[in-house]
Amino acid sequence: VAIVPARYHSSRLPGKPLADIVGRPMVEHVYRRAAQSHVDAVIVATDDQRIVDAVEGFGGLACLTRTDHVSGTDRLAELAADLPCAVVVNVQGDEPLLDPAAVDALVAPLLADPDEQMTT
Repeated sequence: VAIVPARYHSSRLPGKPLADIVGRPMVEHVYRRAAQSHVDAVIVATDDQRIVDAVEGFGGLACLTRTDHVSGTDRLAELAADLPCAVVVNVQGDEPLLDPAAVDALVAPLLADPDEQMTT
């Protein structure tokens, strides 16, 4: 499962996940690129209903997380704790040009060797 942490209240660019890129929010570009990889699902983990609404508006899956997380990894961990999957991929929410093949390459060692715990 690929999880895309997407925080609305960024100090440098508030609302960054909803920033318009060629008529679509950044989070949609990231989501669609991640979905082109061979993951079973993509979920946006967010602290803001506006992002949930945007993701659901294009047919994606989003979950609200607590608002007190210090990092995207913390936001991801909140969701991952309840997911019945063997591998969780942290897809950065501000990478609209994500290469889906990079996600597949990242996951490959984990699928090939169950003893592997993490890759980056």
